Amino acid sequence: MSDNTPSPSIQTVQGQPRKRKALLAVMATVFVLAGLAWAAWWLVHGRWFQETDDAYVNGHVMQITPQVGGTVLSVRVEDTDSVKAGDLLVEIDRADARVAMEQAEAALAQAVREMRGVFAGNNTLAAQVRARQTEVDRLRQDLVRRQAIADTGALAMEELYHTRDALKTAEATLSAAQEQLAASKSQTDGIKVEAHPAVQRAAARYEETWLAWQRAQVTAPQGGMVARRNVQVGQRVAAGTPLMTVIPLDQVWVDANFKENQLRHMKVGQPVTLRADVYGSDVEFHGRIAGVGAGTGAAFALLPAQNATGNWIKVVQRVPVRIALDPEEIARHPLRIGLSMVAEVNTRDEEGAKPAPSAVTPVASIKTADTDIEQARARVREIIQQNLAHS
Repeated sequence: MSDNTPSPSIQTVQGQPRKRKALLAVMATVFVLAGLAWAAWWLVHGRWFQETDDAYVNGHVMQITPQVGGTVLSVRVEDTDSVKAGDLLVEIDRADARVAMEQAEAALAQAVREMRGVFAGNNTLAAQVRARQTEVDRLRQDLVRRQAIADTGALAMEELYHTRDALKTAEATLSAAQEQLAASKSQTDGIKVEAHPAVQRAAARYEETWLAWQRAQVTAPQGGMVARRNVQVGQRVAAGTPLMTVIPLDQVWVDANFKENQLRHMKVGQPVTLRADVYGSDVEFHGRIAGVGAGTGAAFALLPAQNATGNWIKVVQRVPVRIALDPEEIARHPLRIGLSMVAEVNTRDEEGAKPAPSAVTPVASIKTADTDIEQARARVREIIQQNLAHS
């Protein structure tokens, strides 16, 4: 072997830099291609999506409170029970309310009979007025005849004076009777007995006691799940005492807290894809932006940040965005208030879109007493007719 021929070890050392350079070139090419691919993806697709994991399920928490006070006789539900609108939750002792309602019923009957007497008294007063008018007419004729006789000297002047005084007395009595009739008619003109204010006042009092009797049974204003029950049988409760809460889980929504620099292209109606930690990535929820909060979370905090101070440090703020969910998806995969979510908003449509009817959270409402009070009004009409039977 010639002395100028490199040994194998020297050839290996000289080949290593070439392999390293080739490897670095390949890696650089891969990184450049990955960067270009990511940039292309971001320009075409990624820049239109804003994501946050600071999102939580929220919903209406309806606090159940009694409208009347009393002793609790029974509690019909427990925590986690599902109830429907109108289901009985708590029953309060109604003995006092029943007594008050019976008193109001008697007062209504008495008011009807008293008004019957007032209406009937009009006929009596009218007859008295006619009788007084007849008496006045008779005395006037007597006075005219006596004045004619007195001019001839055949009648004593004293008797003429007595007749004149009797006429004045009769006229005064007639005037008093007319005033009394007018006063009585002022209470009855243009109305019937059942429409008289006194009767209506007694009827309203009966309806009030009936409502108190009816409200002793506390019912569910809407369907949902019972939570935070804190009432016991035998407990004395006052009006407004919190008894429990009912949460309609079919009307939940998501409050997603996006950073302020993520809101630039967000509009109401844009579609949102969500994932719940409880179901993992296998289940996706779909919704739409229903609204953007009026302020940041810090602005509405119990102790708002005082930014006008010397030690101020800028912190990126977050704004709550309300996302309405699809009710059908909620029915298939129920959610609970407070669950963590991951929300991704598609902001490609910067004009926004009108939320689909299925994606709008239903407005909470309760059944008013006006629908039930018709029973009380029917009973009022029955009492009035019973006491008008012979009028």
